[in-house]
Amino acid sequence: MSKYPHIKQDFLASLVVFLVALPLCVGVAVASGVPAELGLVTGIVGGLVTGVMRGSSLQVSGPAAGLTVLVFEAVSEFGLAVLAVMVLVTGLLQILMGTLGLGRWFRAISVSVVEGMLAGIGLVLIAGQVYAIVDAKAPASGLEKIAGVPAALADTFGDTGALASLALGAGTIAVLVLWRHLPGRVRAVPGPLAGVGLATLAAVVLDLPVATVEVHGLFDSVQLPSAGALGELADPGVLATVVAFTMIASAESLFSAAAVDRLHSGPRTEYDRELVAQGAGNTVSGLLGALPLTAVIVRSAANVQAGARTKASRVMHGVWLLLFAAMLPQALALIPLPALAGILIHAGAKLIPVRAIVPLWRDHRGEAVILAVTALAIVMVSMFEGVLIGLGLAVVKTAWEASSVRTEVVDKGAGPIQVHLSGNATFLRLPKVLDRLEALPEERPVELDLSGLHHLDHAFRTALEGWSERHGETSAEPVKVTAAGSEPARAAAP
Repeated sequence: MSKYPHIKQDFLASLVVFLVALPLCVGVAVASGVPAELGLVTGIVGGLVTGVMRGSSLQVSGPAAGLTVLVFEAVSEFGLAVLAVMVLVTGLLQILMGTLGLGRWFRAISVSVVEGMLAGIGLVLIAGQVYAIVDAKAPASGLEKIAGVPAALADTFGDTGALASLALGAGTIAVLVLWRHLPGRVRAVPGPLAGVGLATLAAVVLDLPVATVEVHGLFDSVQLPSAGALGELADPGVLATVVAFTMIASAESLFSAAAVDRLHSGPRTEYDRELVAQGAGNTVSGLLGALPLTAVIVRSAANVQAGARTKASRVMHGVWLLLFAAMLPQALALIPLPALAGILIHAGAKLIPVRAIVPLWRDHRGEAVILAVTALAIVMVSMFEGVLIGLGLAVVKTAWEASSVRTEVVDKGAGPIQVHLSGNATFLRLPKVLDRLEALPEERPVELDLSGLHHLDHAFRTALEGWSERHGETSAEPVKVTAAGSEPARAAAP
């Protein structure tokens, strides 16, 4: 038996993944405001570093559209040199978390928060790339980007260059949308590569006045982190961005791993090892001055669907990216920027769970609200604050659902009124319970039974003590309280 029984399947799958990854790597880099070559460097690291490590055997890592908005903001505010340090520290934190066994805990993050985060990123990404399609300058904030889209599109009419750019971008999107409906033999060529290839051919043949990728050279684009850039870690804004990179890249990678596991019947993901693998990739990517990497579901799904059986396919895809970057860098200069913008608009649209929103609202309205609020917060404020708002809302929702108190009042017309509380008594349910208690006749004695409570927090206990004292002053006798696990006892407070 051959030492590599699946080498043929993995080799063919690696070519497919390479062809899918190539335009995406370049497009994410350009949209992030960094040289196109750094997108290829990140893809190479994802294949040759993360790809050889244990974790999830079939998912593929590289620069992700989901981090484009945050990376662009980081480069605009702090510069490319500081970005490298951020990515480096992100990788080290991921290695530390994976080593400490925290990888599995990322599965506890609310799915609605993650989907809301991706939806918010998708909205801002789409809006920002519309400006790239029409060769216009995008506003700074996400809300301004979205609000200015109609005016940006209207301004293209009467401008030949902008119209040509819009036509190429729209044509690329049309190719991506229609590609899956074409015959199987045609679809052997990945849609993103076909879209970029056709747009490039049209731009060259028709000599269209559109912007193309600016080529800097692979080795000129790679810059090691400087001591001065390392000193910027003292800036709270830099640290906040590092935390955002770490949390978002880790969550996206591990959620992607769970999705990829559902696509094949091979070995399951080892989450802690996968987090270490992602961290190793980001550490090397940061040392090379490249982009943060994550596991990417589009490339991973293409890898599985192409018949990959082992991690050799993703390693080989990194080799093909390296050979392309080293031998054919000038080919990048032919690629029209609006075609790359079209690819990212299509990728951004996939981040918005349009089909899932209606059934989610029907069955789990609280989760739908969390998703929507997280997305809107990212658009209106920023990525980091939006995710924090979503997580906070998810915690409040969980606490509200967990703190369920049932209040049963038994009044036989004579003698004391019996009040039975059961469930989990927290401050979130306090107003409703106090309303019931304060509505009781002030002159009647009350027996308060707390034996059915599983949990009684300090705020709830203090409020009951206050009510008991007040009621005892107006009734003939003090409130009788039965605490959990005890016999009825005469007392002024629980």
